Amino acid sequence: MRKQSDVEAGLVRKGFRQSDTHHRFFIYHTEAGLKSKIRTKTSHGGQDLDNWLLGQMAKQCGVSRKDFLDLVDCPLDRKSYEAKVAGNL
Repeated sequence: MRKQSDVEAGLVRKGFRQSDTHHRFFIYHTEAGLKSKIRTKTSHGGQDLDNWLLGQMAKQCGVSRKDFLDLVDCPLDRKSYEAKVAGNL
């Protein structure tokens, strides 16, 4: 489980930007500044995100749950993330 605010902050640190139309949608922008097809959303509840939801977010982001947690917790940097999802950008 992770706090929703921690996950959202981790996504923003790694290049995801909140959607202009919906505050719980996040769209990945590459290091080059290009908008990608990768997007995810968080819960509306503002509480802890359970393992199932974290797994769904990982799937939306094109990585395993472990890689997703590494992405938001910081061990996985943007360059490594982009290498993992290169076909989906």
